[in-house]
Amino acid sequence: MAARKRTATRSAGRRSATRGGAKRKYGKAASKRVESAMRRRKRGTLRSGPGGKGGKVTSRKQAIAIGLSEAREKGAKVPRRKK
Repeated sequence: MAARKRTATRSAGRRSATRGGAKRKYGKAASKRVESAMRRRKRGTLRSGPGGKGGKVTSRKQAIAIGLSEAREKGAKVPRRKK
């Protein structure tokens, strides 16, 4: 049996980046919100609780959670919270 010659396709590079065509779970808007929350945490202006009435956020994980929560409120592409 003759061996087939392989040719490179345009989409080959893109396919490998998304692991077999899996879709992105988070949209760009969500990453912007998380980025913003992380910056506010670094500056010390990120606060927890409804309306920012709680204490100052110092935890990295909490900052990410707040950023994703804000993104959800704005309608960005973010998976549902786990219960």
